[in-house]
Amino acid sequence: MTKSDLIRVAFFEGKRIRKIMNAGEWYFSVVDIIAVLTSSNTPKRYWSDLKRKVAKEGYSELYDKIVQLKLVAADGKYYATDCANTETMFRIIQSIPSPKVEPLKQWLARVGYERIEEIENPELSMERMQVVYEKKGIRKSGLTSGCVALPYDRI
Repeated sequence: MTKSDLIRVAFFEGKRIRKIMNAGEWYFSVVDIIAVLTSSNTPKRYWSDLKRKVAKEGYSELYDKIVQLKLVAADGKYYATDCANTETMFRIIQSIPSPKVEPLKQWLARVGYERIEEIENPELSMERMQVVYEKKGIRKSGLTSGCVALPYDRI
């Protein structure tokens, strides 16, 4: 597998976001995400300032979670680029004060709330999973046919 096999470009609102597979998970270019969400003319500078802001907010381990990976730039050459996995990227996004980010922040809050509900009532997660699979075209019978009930003492 070549380096270019591991690199992909996603598009959000017509702008590119570079991502790369690293250690079995996707890492996204932080500067690309910032460029899309802030419409900043200088996303590298915005990222530099945001790193300091996030550290002041108490997320000091951010520096440990950012990885420099070589991504293809507009000139076709590979350059070391600050990248973050999905979890770290969501944390960075939460610190961006932008109207474009607000719908994403609301979605993250809703997903977090739903997860807490599922912890309190595990049946909810089964119901939500069923809805997702049905939207993907998997019939209810297909969901339950592979499930085997275990006695409570084996769970």
